[in-house]
Amino acid sequence: MKVIRNNIIPFGRYGAINLFGVLFAKPTMTLTREVINHEKIHTRQMRELLYLPFYLLYVAEWCIRVIKNRGSLHRSYHEISFEQEAYRHGSDPDYLSRRKPFAQWRNHSTVQ
Repeated sequence: MKVIRNNIIPFGRYGAINLFGVLFAKPTMTLTREVINHEKIHTRQMRELLYLPFYLLYVAEWCIRVIKNRGSLHRSYHEISFEQEAYRHGSDPDYLSRRKPFAQWRNHSTVQ
């Protein structure tokens, strides 16, 4: 995974963001194995959904969850199915070798 460290992307308080399989990280962000694996899971999700639909579905799901959670942005982010899968398996370095397609929508529960 290509990593680009800079002070512009990501915006705000976020330390890193994966855009089209490229990880943008602030210079101060510690990129642990778990963080890298989390982002690799997102890259796999993006590829199987052909990138643009991934972003459309991600934002749509987040918006629906913000409404459901009465404006709680943090909670809504953690309830997004794509994030659920990435957080659940971020610490498993072998997960991607056995991951089934569209696993973000299979048997998930809330991870905080």
